[in-house]
Amino acid sequence: MAGKEAMVTAIQQEIALQKNYLGGQALETVYFGGGTPSVLSTVELAEILQKIRSHFSVEANAEITLEANPEDLTKSYLRAIQDLGINRLSIGIQSFHDRNLTFLNRNHSATQSIQAIQDAQAIGLTNISIDLIYGLPGNSLTDQEADIRQAVQTGVSHISAYSLTVEPKTVFGHQKKQGTFQEVSETHMATCFENTHALLEKHGFEAYETSNFAKNGHFSRHNTSYWNQENYLGIGPAAHSFNQVSRQWNVANNATYVKQISQGIIPTEVEILSPADQLNELMMTKFRTKAGVSLERLTAKFADAGSPFPEKELNHWVAEGLAEIMDGHVRLIGPGKLIADKLASDLFVLDDGR
Repeated sequence: MAGKEAMVTAIQQEIALQKNYLGGQALETVYFGGGTPSVLSTVELAEILQKIRSHFSVEANAEITLEANPEDLTKSYLRAIQDLGINRLSIGIQSFHDRNLTFLNRNHSATQSIQAIQDAQAIGLTNISIDLIYGLPGNSLTDQEADIRQAVQTGVSHISAYSLTVEPKTVFGHQKKQGTFQEVSETHMATCFENTHALLEKHGFEAYETSNFAKNGHFSRHNTSYWNQENYLGIGPAAHSFNQVSRQWNVANNATYVKQISQGIIPTEVEILSPADQLNELMMTKFRTKAGVSLERLTAKFADAGSPFPEKELNHWVAEGLAEIMDGHVRLIGPGKLIADKLASDLFVLDDGR
């Protein structure tokens, strides 16, 4: 397994190898995410940022985000990353109930979470997002509402709230297969979703994407670029990149990644996106956003994919109260937001136009 020092070196080497991927486009956001980047020392973060700035033009007002675990955010660490130019934090809180944190195998407590937020705010690092997970086994709606109310009380400007997803090759996935993990009902999960939206909107948070809520316009500029299908470059194991016509992803194995990068090889696979792929990705991302999808853009994409525009289906969504068509956009509303991915996939087009 590749050590941290070797990984940091490889990441710097890949930055140099990928310097032409964006075609000279200036960087508006930099995001340290995936895994636990807050385990990097400030010296290592500084080296990576310096390498980025030496090979890319970084906008003066760029949003530079660090994903972090609460237990890593000491006062000295916070001051040091602020000095480096990191101006946004995404903190993996998950829950403000210690029993939930134990269940999720997290190393921090609810008290540490609150302290980390307060310490960051005290030094002026106020652009903070926190992650919450709802739909945990054994949690009542009252428990979930308590998490949301505590999140609001911290004064953060951005909250991401996700339902618990059980993947096959995870601990919970194995437990589910063995019959020792009982997922909550779809009805309960739907109620949690609706409660999250209602409570956060009541407290001034805008649901600008199905799982993301911002107060006073503090949208994540980085994640918004994904949803708007703008070009982006990902560096490191399993990182994804996108440039409108293709998508590529690096090998996930750390040792393989480090070895090939040291040989000057970017260990990546590339998928050329057909017009149908581009259409499907547009719907999958934009239907999750408050802005919705431009009818003009949607019409053009269906034409490019050689498929008729689904006017009948969209009108059915409107009639069922799942969507609205306004100001030249199709937006999901009400219960439609709960099944955004399904509605988008219902309109997917195959490469032969079907």
